[in-house]
This record gives sequence, C-alpha cells and structure tokens, in this order.
Amino acid sequence: MAMQTLETMLRESLWSTALGADEMERVLRVAYERRVGVGGYAVRQGEPADCWIGVIDGLAKMSVSQPDGRISTFTGVTAGGWFGEGSLLQAGCWRYDAVAVRETRLACVPRHAFEDLVSSNFAFNRFLLAQLNARLSLFIGLVEFDRLLGPEARVARCLASLFDPALYPRTSSFLQLSQEEVGLLAAVSRQRANAALHELAGRGLLRVEFGGVTVLDLPGLRGYCGTAEPLRAVTRCMKTSNATIRPAPSATTITSRRNSSP
Repeated sequence: MAMQTLETMLRESLWSTALGADEMERVLRVAYERRVGVGGYAVRQGEPADCWIGVIDGLAKMSVSQPDGRISTFTGVTAGGWFGEGSLLQAGCWRYDAVAVRETRLACVPRHAFEDLVSSNFAFNRFLLAQLNARLSLFIGLVEFDRLLGPEARVARCLASLFDPALYPRTSSFLQLSQEEVGLLAAVSRQRANAALHELAGRGLLRVEFGGVTVLDLPGLRGYCGTAEPLRAVTRCMKTSNATIRPAPSATTITSRRNSSP
C-alpha cells in the first residue's frame, strides 16, 4: 500500500469538508509532518500546546504519568484520528503525554491556523463539538469499565472503542495491533491481553491473526462484561455487611424491656 502523504491526509480528514478552498490552502501552507520513533513523545505533559495533531499512520497512546513511575493510559489514536483540540481551545500546556507505540507519522496544524478556523468557520466549530462529545463519551466509558469490569472485558471494550467513526474514521475490521499494544491501550499486562484475546476469540467475537486481530462481532465486544469480578466482590461485601449488622434497638423497646423485667 502506498504511503499516504501529508496533503492527502489533510484533504481526507473529516473536518476538511467544513473548509472552503481558500481555507484549505492556508492550512496546507502551514501544516507540517513529524515522525516519531517507538517510545518517542508526540506531545509531552507540561509543554506548551502549540499544534493540532493528526495521525497519518502509526499509533499514539495518550497517558499521564506520576513521579513514582506509575502510568495511566487513556486511549490510543490510530491513523486518521486527530487529538489536542481541547488543549488548543484554552491557552496552556499539554495535560497528558502522547507516546508513539510504533513508528508514527504525524500531521501538525499550528495553533494560529487552528484558532483562525475556530474564530471564522461555523461548520468547523460544529465538527469540533462533535469531536469533543465523542471524546467525552469515550472517556466516560473508559472510567466505567476500568472501575467495574475485569481484564477480559476491559480488552473487549478497549478494542470496541477504536470503532468510533468520529474519532477513528479509517478503522477497518482488522486492527493492526500486537498483543503488547493491546495491553498498553487496555492497561493490562501482555499476558493478560493474550489470555483475554483468546477468551474473546473462543466466544466468536474476534479472530487472532498474525499482526493483529479481526473483529467479528462489534456489538458483542461493546456489550461484553466478562466475569465482572469487581462487581461480584462488591456484592459479596454487601451481603456480608447485611448479615452482620443489626439495627440498634429503639428507646421504646428498651423501656418496654425494663418494665417487663421481674
């Protein structure tokens, strides 16, 4: 397959249909390409947010890290996806890292060009609203399955989340993801990711292939709950509490007992 050029990627992006010919030409004049190696930073937490970024090809992982080395992964951005609009809509710095999981080519639209479109193009603003709404829905779902579901279900929902046409317009039924990359995106170990993929394959939801996975049942992935171990643990805790805690006797009961004593 021929390597996609920067210009082709820009012209085929969903938001390009909102631009007039002159606006598109202005974007093409100032946009530039960056190449990021495996483990390199597309953006870095704390640095100035100076451009809007699209993935021409490759995969970028959005995450935050703590000084003690702990890392929390939000999501991945695949080819055709864009990110950073939230940071550009307010003057400031990146609040997360975007790290290349594999060799990645990026399309970068400078802040001033992005802000010109926001200030003058109503249709572009409608696109941004839809993009931000899709991103919010994605993050709400991530919080839900991170807190309530086991590793198999987290892997299933993570894979399903990559099929949002607003965020990942070029996603096909075959996802070019290694087991390690699946683990990074779902915040589970490679071993857990491997076990989860084979569990999902056994249920007919996907097929594990060389170089990635083919999704066979997208609604099934979106609705998969696995063993829901965290929920069972909460239920056991509630049952234990109900079995051991008794309500305190009322004052009327205590008085009645005293009056009836010999």
